[in-house]
Amino acid sequence: MNFVRRKLKNGMIIIMEKRELPIVVVGVANRFGAICESEKIKGVAHVLEHLLFTGTKTRTSEEISREIEKKGGMLNAFTSNEMTCFWFKLPSEHVFSGLDILSDMLINPKFDKEKFEKEKKVILEEIKMYHDDPARHVFDKIESNLYEKPFGGNVIGNKKSVSGLERDFTVSFFEENYNPKNYIISVVGNADFDKICNYFENKFKAGRGKPKPIIPVKQNKETMEEREGLDQAHFVFGAHAPLMNDEDYYALELLDAYLTYGMSSKLFMEIREKRGLAYAVKGIIQAEKSYSYYCIYVGTRKDAIDEVKRIILEEIGKVKDLKEKNLNEAKETLIGLRKITKEESSNVMNSLLSEELADKAENYYQHEKNIKKVKLSQVKRVAENMLKKYSISAIVPK
Repeated sequence: MNFVRRKLKNGMIIIMEKRELPIVVVGVANRFGAICESEKIKGVAHVLEHLLFTGTKTRTSEEISREIEKKGGMLNAFTSNEMTCFWFKLPSEHVFSGLDILSDMLINPKFDKEKFEKEKKVILEEIKMYHDDPARHVFDKIESNLYEKPFGGNVIGNKKSVSGLERDFTVSFFEENYNPKNYIISVVGNADFDKICNYFENKFKAGRGKPKPIIPVKQNKETMEEREGLDQAHFVFGAHAPLMNDEDYYALELLDAYLTYGMSSKLFMEIREKRGLAYAVKGIIQAEKSYSYYCIYVGTRKDAIDEVKRIILEEIGKVKDLKEKNLNEAKETLIGLRKITKEESSNVMNSLLSEELADKAENYYQHEKNIKKVKLSQVKRVAENMLKKYSISAIVPK
């Protein structure tokens, strides 16, 4: 591992894992996401993500994508609750071409009024798409059942909030919240760290302001939605979980590995292999700096939902009898998985950003050590807490 970090004079933090393979991935993340939005403007961070691709004062939207793609690269972005990230992956010799594109998007967005209205329509179609996909929408529902609004809603917003956004307000929101002091640059690959630091220090001037997050307020609800035209029921168990900077977070990862990772996991065996109640059984940890929750998804029959819920609760309850042998197997699973996912540089870029947002990027390289330190009592405590308060969301055939 060859890791370096630097804080620039303009406030930017740059973190990098140096690799020999002649490929580089660079992510520019702003500590600004859906957690900074009131209910009235829900989705504005995601709208801004879209708008920065619609053109700058020097490039059209087509030129933005073509200048990356003609070099064999890819350009993309994502919005989460606590960050918005723009990233590219390119052969190493073209790294500064990629940096020029990202810098232009962030410094010189055009915010054309006509394209602003068009992009809102695009996002409204995206909202419909996610809503109409029950296996996707059920996860939005579980977050809504775990947190009060405005946090507990869809990151991309809703029809009312997105439709109500005006161009001038959105531009002012960008100017207030996009500030180099809030930027984290994550680089993974073969590139000159000093030259990248110099580039960003010369290109970006320090600004004012800091996004004001809305503290998530926890709750627990159970909802079931009936829909016409479905053949399968989509069920999610969700519970609040330890934050990323909490030592019990690693116990949560181990609990998930034991319960849901792969075809040999406890819940896969009990729900699918022994009873044939589902095709898909999977666990998902959703966590950033200010929140953390754990989900178990099962695609099943409508008449089997009560049984699936009972099995999940029973198996979480049986964790109190977990043995050291089970814990050691889960540790080996997670350590091996981390080694495999490290192969993909964009995975590492994202993970470094997440760790930096939560605490510090160097924690990424302490994962194996922290997993090995977890005690059986910690895993049992995390499981016990899940049984005290939890939420359910289900979308079922009518």
